Amino acid sequence: MTKHQNKIPPIGRFIDPLTDFGFKRLLGSEPNKDLLIAFLNELFKGCKVIKDLVYNPQEEGGPAKHYRKSIFDLTCTGANGETFIIEVQRADQKFFTDRALFYIASKLHEQGPKGNRHWDFELKEVYFVGLMDFNFDKTVPGKYFHWVRLAEEETGEVFYNKLGFIFLELPNFSLEEQEIKTDLERWMYVLRNMGKMEKIPVFLHKKIFQKLFKIAEVANLKKEEYMLYEKDLLDKWTAYSVLKTAEERAMEKGMEKGMEKGAEQKSYEFVKNLINKFGFTDEQAASAAEVPVSFVKKIRTSLKNKK
Repeated sequence: MTKHQNKIPPIGRFIDPLTDFGFKRLLGSEPNKDLLIAFLNELFKGCKVIKDLVYNPQEEGGPAKHYRKSIFDLTCTGANGETFIIEVQRADQKFFTDRALFYIASKLHEQGPKGNRHWDFELKEVYFVGLMDFNFDKTVPGKYFHWVRLAEEETGEVFYNKLGFIFLELPNFSLEEQEIKTDLERWMYVLRNMGKMEKIPVFLHKKIFQKLFKIAEVANLKKEEYMLYEKDLLDKWTAYSVLKTAEERAMEKGMEKGMEKGAEQKSYEFVKNLINKFGFTDEQAASAAEVPVSFVKKIRTSLKNKK
């Protein structure tokens, strides 16, 4: 058991919004949709205004019967028929952006009419919001907000404005309380830190955040809800422990390989000197360097080829 598995953190005063239970309780229920609307409006500020939302079923069928069904963390429809897909991804996934594109494509495809009705191909807007508790491979330090749309490469002009991706790299958000000025920064701070807070910071004493923290009180959970939340937290901690253990073992293996390579290089130089300077036979060099005769033979061959 590694050091990451020995200690289970205590459950804090407020729900961790990056757990499945926490995210859906805080932002994924009809009575609290004003919280999600406020959050999305901060993300889309300057691009669109969301006035109302209707939550959709989590399970969405694929474009054909044989397709695997797509399960989204949360999908909802805006007042103008636009679709929002909100996905929380705690651990790095090799094809996360591919999955985001697949989700958007599936929502676009299902807008097509069923049967032989005429259709002019007009589509409603579809947006994907990814809350990432990990970094992109080529992340830019300090950049946590990514707004991605189809654009003309040379001019940068938007080519199609009915679909878009917003990726939030949570580990890149590092602002301290005194540095926070905007509501988007307040939301980012909450997402990163709520599960560790024991009191509500002064800069979050706004009506919308007061409601958020009231709902997030662990003490207000029913027994069944607490058990679900506890299980989600355990899953999150277990995933973190597995990830850190894998990283440590990879690092240890890398160090071992490095040491082996260094030792092999030293043996190579030693054997090379025994052959070149002292004229040792293969058997004599192998005995003196404490290496296999086959190793000496390879070195002798490589020396001959260099001549």
